[in-house]
Amino acid sequence: MALSRRLSYGDVTGFKFLFSLAFLYASMAAIAYFVLHMKHISPLPFDAPLDQFSEARAVEHIRVLSEENSGRQEGRPGLREAAAYIKTQLEMVKERAGPNLRVEVEEAQVDGSFSMMFIGHSISLGYRNHTNILMRISSMNSHDTDASVLMNAHYDSPINSPGAGDCGSCVASLLEIARLVVDSGWAPPRPIIFLFNGAEELFMLGSHGFMTQHKLKDTVGAFINLEASGTGGIDLVCQSGPGSWPSSVYSQAAVYPMAQSSAQVSLSLPLFHSMTDMNTHMIKPFCVYFISVIDYKLSCDIPQDIFDVFPGDTDYRMFAEDYGDIPGLDIIFLLGGYYYHTSFDTIDRIIPGSMQARGENLISVLKAFTSSPNLKVAGERKSLDVDADVDMVERAVLFDYLTRFMVYYPKRVAMVLHNVPSALFLVAPFFLYMRDSRTHPFLSVFWAFLKGLIQHTAGILLGVIFPVLFSVIRLLFANPMSWFAHSYLAFLMFIPCSFFGLLIPRTISDRVSHCQSFSSKNIMKVETSDEARFWGAFGVYAFVTSAYFFAGLGGGFLTFVICVSMLLGWIAFCLSVKSYGYDSIKSPMFYVIAMVPCLLYSVYFGGFLALFLIEKTGMIGVPPPFGFYLADVAVAAVIGLVTGLCIGPIIPICDRWLAKASILKFLLHFTVVMFAVSSQFFPYSKDAPKRIVLQHTVFSSGGNEITDSTYDLAVVDSNSMEFVFKHAPEVAEKLHAGPSFSLSNAEVSPQEAWLALFPVSCVVTKSGRFPAKANRIVERYSHLPHLKTHKPPTTLEDGTRRVHLELSLGSLEEIWVTVLNITGPLSGWSFADGKLPAPELPEGGPPSYLLRLSGNSSEKWIFWLEANSEEEVRVDVAVLDQRLDEETRHLKSLFPGWSDVIAYTSFLSTYFF
Repeated sequence: MALSRRLSYGDVTGFKFLFSLAFLYASMAAIAYFVLHMKHISPLPFDAPLDQFSEARAVEHIRVLSEENSGRQEGRPGLREAAAYIKTQLEMVKERAGPNLRVEVEEAQVDGSFSMMFIGHSISLGYRNHTNILMRISSMNSHDTDASVLMNAHYDSPINSPGAGDCGSCVASLLEIARLVVDSGWAPPRPIIFLFNGAEELFMLGSHGFMTQHKLKDTVGAFINLEASGTGGIDLVCQSGPGSWPSSVYSQAAVYPMAQSSAQVSLSLPLFHSMTDMNTHMIKPFCVYFISVIDYKLSCDIPQDIFDVFPGDTDYRMFAEDYGDIPGLDIIFLLGGYYYHTSFDTIDRIIPGSMQARGENLISVLKAFTSSPNLKVAGERKSLDVDADVDMVERAVLFDYLTRFMVYYPKRVAMVLHNVPSALFLVAPFFLYMRDSRTHPFLSVFWAFLKGLIQHTAGILLGVIFPVLFSVIRLLFANPMSWFAHSYLAFLMFIPCSFFGLLIPRTISDRVSHCQSFSSKNIMKVETSDEARFWGAFGVYAFVTSAYFFAGLGGGFLTFVICVSMLLGWIAFCLSVKSYGYDSIKSPMFYVIAMVPCLLYSVYFGGFLALFLIEKTGMIGVPPPFGFYLADVAVAAVIGLVTGLCIGPIIPICDRWLAKASILKFLLHFTVVMFAVSSQFFPYSKDAPKRIVLQHTVFSSGGNEITDSTYDLAVVDSNSMEFVFKHAPEVAEKLHAGPSFSLSNAEVSPQEAWLALFPVSCVVTKSGRFPAKANRIVERYSHLPHLKTHKPPTTLEDGTRRVHLELSLGSLEEIWVTVLNITGPLSGWSFADGKLPAPELPEGGPPSYLLRLSGNSSEKWIFWLEANSEEEVRVDVAVLDQRLDEETRHLKSLFPGWSDVIAYTSFLSTYFF
C-alpha cells in the first residue's frame, strides 16, 4: 500500500505493462528452450517398425561405441574395436538386403601427406594406416560410374573423451540410416556411399585419404557431413554449397528444418585459413579470442556471417573446398557444449529427441538428394558453364521457424525484398509531411525522423554498453563466470541493465523536451513525434537489412522480418488507437501482440546464440592482458545485443509507458541484486566442468637418457590456476604450490613445452611448470622416441645437402601424434610433395617449419631434409603419448569432480644435423 501511494497512476500502469511484457517474454523463452532442446520430438523405441528411424536403436550404437571399448582415440586399441564393430554392423545390414539392392562393404587403409593453414599458421601433415569403413548401396541396375550421394561421419574421438556426442552420435545416425535404407525396401535411384572415417580429429585425415585415393571419389555428386559440437539439441546446417541447390533441397525435404543462412559461410569460395585443435574442433572454441587476427584469404572479398565468429574445420572442407567441389551440407549438433571434448561426453548427456529429429531429417533429405537432377559426377560438374548457372554462384537466404517450416528465397529475390524497407523509410517523411503539411514544416518532420533513428541506435548501443560495464564492475569484487554452470543467471544479470540502456534515450529526450521552451514537442504534437520515433527505429532495422545484403551476408533475413512485423504492429497500433485512444495501454499491447511471431523467433534465434556462447566460454582461452574479463564481457555483450534484437522493436511504441524514473530505478536495483546473488554461485559443476590441461613433460637427450621431467599445467578459461589451487588444495599440495601461490611468481611453461599440441600451443598463454619425478619413466619404456640419420648425407648437384633421417617412436604404445619443429636453412623435404609450408617466424628466432605425423607407431618414419647451406638443421621432436604413469594418474585423480582434466605425456627431444 505504501509503495502504491508513492507511485503515480502512470507509474503503476507502467509497472503492470512491464510485468506483462516480462511474462510474455518468459513464455516465449520457455517455448524457445523447449524447441532448441528437442522436447517437442517423441523418440521412437527400440522395437519401432523397421521402416522408421528409431532413436533407441541409434542410442544403442552410441552405447557400444562410447562404453564397450577402451577409447576411440588414435593410438588406442578402442579405435580398432570401433572399426570392427562398424564393419560388423554393416555386414549384418548387407545380409538383410533384398534382391533389388547391391550392397558393398569395404575397409580401406589410407596414408598421405599435405599442407594446410590453421589459425594463421601453416602446417604439414603426414599420416599412414588410418582406417576408413565404407558401404555403398545401389539398385541392381545402377552402374559404378553413376553419380552418388556421400554420407560421412568420423568414428574417432578426441583425447580423454568417450565421444558419445562427438562423434558417436554421428556414426550411430548413419548406421541406423543404412539399416533403414535396406529394411524399408527402398531402392535409391542413385547410389549411396556411407563413409565412416577414422581420423577426423587429427585434421581430417580420413576424409583427405578418401578424396585423394579412393576410386569412388569422382562419382560423388553431393554429400552430407555429420558433426557434433555438443550432445544434441538443434542440429544446424552450418555450411552448405558450393551453390545453393543443397540448401534448397534441404529446405524442401527436412522434416524438422534447422538451417539459417546467417550460420553459413560463402562456400562457393575456398577457405584457406581455418581453426582446429588437437583435433579439428577443439581449437575453434579454445581460441575464439584469437580469430580477430586471422586473415581469411578468400579468392574474393565475401564477408562471413555468425559462424565465422566461431570458426572451425570439419570434413566438409575436404569435400567441398580443398580437394573437391562437391555440393553438400555440414550438419552439426550445437548444444550440450559443456561436455564437448571432455570425459563428460557420455551417453547419458545425449539430449533426448535430438537423434530422432536428426534421423528423420537425414532419411528425407537423402531421398531428395538421390532424386535431384543436380546430382552430377565430378566430370559433369567441371563441364558446366558455372557463369551461366545462377544457382551455382548466388547465395540463397533461408531460415527455419522453430523447426516447423523453412523460408527460402534466392539472392535475386533478396535484392528486392531486403531493400524495400530502406526505400520505405526514405519516403515515409514525405508522406507524413504531405499528410500534415500545414502543421509541420518538412525540416521539422525530417529532423524528427533522424532523431528517432539516432535515439534508437543509441538505445541499442547502450543496451550493449551497460551490461559490459556492469560485468567489468562486478569482476572487481567477484570471480569470473559465476553464471557458467547456471546459464539463467547470465540472463537475469544482463537483460535488466540492457533494458535500462534501451530506455535511456527516451528518458533523456523527454527531459530535454521539458526543459527547452522551443522543443520539437512544442512544434509537433506527441502522436506525430512518436510516429516519427517509430519510423526512426524502423529505419535502423531497414538500413541494417540493406547493409547485410550489400556486404554479402545472409543474416539480413532477421532484420527484414523485424521490419515487416513492425509495419504489421504499427497497423494494429493505429487501429487500436482509433478504438481505445492514444493514451490507453491497450494500444501498445495490440502492437506487441501483432509482433509476437517475430519476437518469438528473435528469442529463439538470440537465445540459441547466447546459450551456445555460454557453453563455449569454458574453452575460450585466456589472452593477455584482459583474459580475466573476456568471458564475462563477451557474454554480457552478446546478451545485450540479443536483448536489443528481442526487445528493441517494441521500444519506439512501448517506451512511452516504460521510460519512467521508477521503472529505471527498479531495473537498476534488480540488476545490482542479481549481480550480488550471482557472485555467491560456484562457476562449475559436473554439468559444466572446468577444463584443465595436465601435461607430464619428459625431456630426453637421445636414446633412453632422461634429462628432466616436469608437470605443465594450463587452464583454458578466465578463472586462473590460483582459483584451481584455492578450491583443490590437494592438488596444490601435491605440486608443492603453497596457499600463497601466484602464477606471476611461479615458473611459467615455455611455449616450446607445448609443441605436441601445435597449433593449440600458440594460444596457451598462462601455464605453470612444476617439478615431477622421472625415476620410473625408463622402467616403463624400454625405448624412448629417437631421431637419427638413416644413411650418410648426400650432396645434390646444386650444392644442397640432403640429410636422411629415421624416426623411431620407441616402445610408446598409445601415441596420438608426433610433432616436429624444424629450424634452420631448410629448402626441401620428402613430405607434402616436397613443398615446404610457410615458415613460422618467432620473434628473435630463425624461421621454423612444423610437421605433424600420425599413424601406426610400430613402424619407423623414414624421410629426408634438404638444407641449402652447411648451417646445422635443428629438429625438435614432441611425441604425445596418452598413457600416464602411476604418479600422474594419482595427480589427475586429486582434481575435484567439477573439473575435466585432459592429461597425457609429452616426450621432448632435440637434435642437430
